[in-house]
Amino acid sequence: MFNQEKVAALLKKCFKRSLWVYHANAGSCNGCDIEEVNAFTPYYDAERFGLKLIGSPRHADVLLVSGPVTRQALPRLKELYAAVPNPKLVIACGSCAIGGGVWFDTYHTMGGLDHVLPVDFFIPGCPPRPEAILWGIAVAMGLVDKEVEPYLYQEKSIE
Repeated sequence: MFNQEKVAALLKKCFKRSLWVYHANAGSCNGCDIEEVNAFTPYYDAERFGLKLIGSPRHADVLLVSGPVTRQALPRLKELYAAVPNPKLVIACGSCAIGGGVWFDTYHTMGGLDHVLPVDFFIPGCPPRPEAILWGIAVAMGLVDKEVEPYLYQEKSIE
């Protein structure tokens, strides 16, 4: 699952200066895609943080995935994950990538991205604004402090 110390050490050692991001769509409505591409335009200037959107997964450091994982996209998404060289980060962007969105229990989706690939960071929203995407990647890079810590919530059974 998520190991915060491992990811922090990996980021400090391997990704000192910049992250090259490959954007993938696993079956979304394109709302997140528009916002992700918009975050890399000169208006938001993601390159000031050392972020660059690239066209080949073989050169990527980060796999930025949007949309619920559909059955059709699943084998290609696994191939894409294998094509990104190690060390790599996987970021689930948007409500659909996090938990499946409104399609979380339908026949044609596998649910959120964490059901099929190891996810390092989550960026919530439907769709997340470009500012939120840049904030999430800045948190992943260690440029800003996290506002909340992850925790596992489990209800206790009443007996």
